[in-house]
Amino acid sequence: MKFIDLSVALDDSPVEPEPARIKYLNHKQGADLLGLAALISGHSVFITLKNLLLHLTGIKKVTHRDFPDGMGLAWETINGDTHTGTHLDAPYHFGPLSEGRPSKTIDEVPLEWCSGNGVVLDFRAKKQGDFITADDLRSALDKIDYKISAGDIVLIMTGADKHWGRKDYFFSHPGLSGDAVLWLLDRGVKIIGTDGYGLDRPFRNMMDDYTRTKDKSFLWPAHFAGRKKEYCHIEKMANLDRIPKSHGFSVMCFPVKIKGASAGWVRPVAILED
Repeated sequence: MKFIDLSVALDDSPVEPEPARIKYLNHKQGADLLGLAALISGHSVFITLKNLLLHLTGIKKVTHRDFPDGMGLAWETINGDTHTGTHLDAPYHFGPLSEGRPSKTIDEVPLEWCSGNGVVLDFRAKKQGDFITADDLRSALDKIDYKISAGDIVLIMTGADKHWGRKDYFFSHPGLSGDAVLWLLDRGVKIIGTDGYGLDRPFRNMMDDYTRTKDKSFLWPAHFAGRKKEYCHIEKMANLDRIPKSHGFSVMCFPVKIKGASAGWVRPVAILED
């Protein structure tokens, strides 16, 4: 089988409004920190005064010099929100209720939703800020001679991932209309993915239209469709153009299990049979 990574790396890229902050500890720093375990006694995780005195006097002090090759273990500390990088939005992100019932948080999303037949719809001809409508979906499916089936994972290719790392990434994608999302959900789709920053149009397009018209339907219509029908979507995907065919492949996209969260980081993968 061939595996294609459909994610961007979680990093401290300034292309996102709230980038993740990652603190890296190398093997030497990790060893010094692990050495502090010598200050812990018994089953307690707290440092005792006696052990602290022994540490300060060097009697019970462990540093990187005591580890094999002078190195311990490396690790990282991440400070970032659940919507940074490639992530799966849970129904709870869209509102407290979906279909009149409490919305599922990311730890409640059925695993069955996260594995299915994939289909790529090419909307790279759309301009930044354009709507992708239900009619556009029907036309794209006609072009590839495909009919949506329940459980399909629909991937919207806009080409916006090619702007990743650039200042215009945030504004470089078209977005689905609310009717387009509902059209897919009516056909049994539970997960929609996009290689753009968001499934909706860029923030400034939505805000410009709302301030001009005061029509609330311009504000996050693709997201808020999830209040009417339950679904999830993946944002900030990548490499959809590397999938060699529009359908006839599988997608897996299991999110990190975060208690009560509105989203979870995910590494979606397209799987093709040889």
